[in-house]
Amino acid sequence: MGDSRPTSPFHADNLNASPADRLAGALDAQASAAGVRRLRDWAHRGIAARPGERALDIGAGTGSETRVLAAAVTSSGDAVGVEPHPGLRALATQRAADAGSTARFVDGDAVALPVDDADADVVWCERVFQHLSEPDRAAAEIARVLRPGGRVALLDTDWATTILYPGEPDVVSALTGGALSAAANPHAGRKLVGQLAATGLETQDIGSQALIQDPGKVNWPLVRMLGEQALRRGLITEQQRDRLYADLTAAAGRGALHMSVTLFGVIARRPR
Repeated sequence: MGDSRPTSPFHADNLNASPADRLAGALDAQASAAGVRRLRDWAHRGIAARPGERALDIGAGTGSETRVLAAAVTSSGDAVGVEPHPGLRALATQRAADAGSTARFVDGDAVALPVDDADADVVWCERVFQHLSEPDRAAAEIARVLRPGGRVALLDTDWATTILYPGEPDVVSALTGGALSAAANPHAGRKLVGQLAATGLETQDIGSQALIQDPGKVNWPLVRMLGEQALRRGLITEQQRDRLYADLTAAAGRGALHMSVTLFGVIARRPR
């Protein structure tokens, strides 16, 4: 059998070995997706960070949402991004300085936050749980650091919702199954409500957005990664792979390609 370890560069086991520019490029590309922008807007409205509050961004990445939180809490508050990757943390710090933002960034892990109990009014955590082997511990950490009345926006992908069309159904299933094996916690999106409820947090709202690729372009880096993975595992033949690639290329040429995955969000509050 082949290596069964998660292949995502964002998984905790792989994170420090992945170059910052590669990770930042992926995060910037994801941030430009319309579905991501819409769900982020919904989530920021839901947590409604206010001047003077303390905001925490878990898995801050390039720091884009930490900067949004910093603008909301203003200089009278505090916005901190927790990011374990030193290269991303340095990039986030530089981007904040270039933007004149008061956002700051510290080293830390989602399952052991460098924050005191009941020290945050607002917590943001986006697309982190899918990369965690112990997401329940991260949910408990969120509950621990929130003050009574504090709010959290928890957003994550459910890779079982991946759709790729056209293509032979069995071949497509082999590729989309690879998307499940690439994440440590591939069904993260559907578990968010229950994980927060288990910590005593109260759900205020639930949202979702389908992240849909441009129907005129094939996301070749992702498709080829999944295709070659399925080939190595013996799930498809070279002929089936090549036929799928040809079908996707033709569909993109007609503007008829569909590739999507669904991102879910939960707004919750710690009872007073």
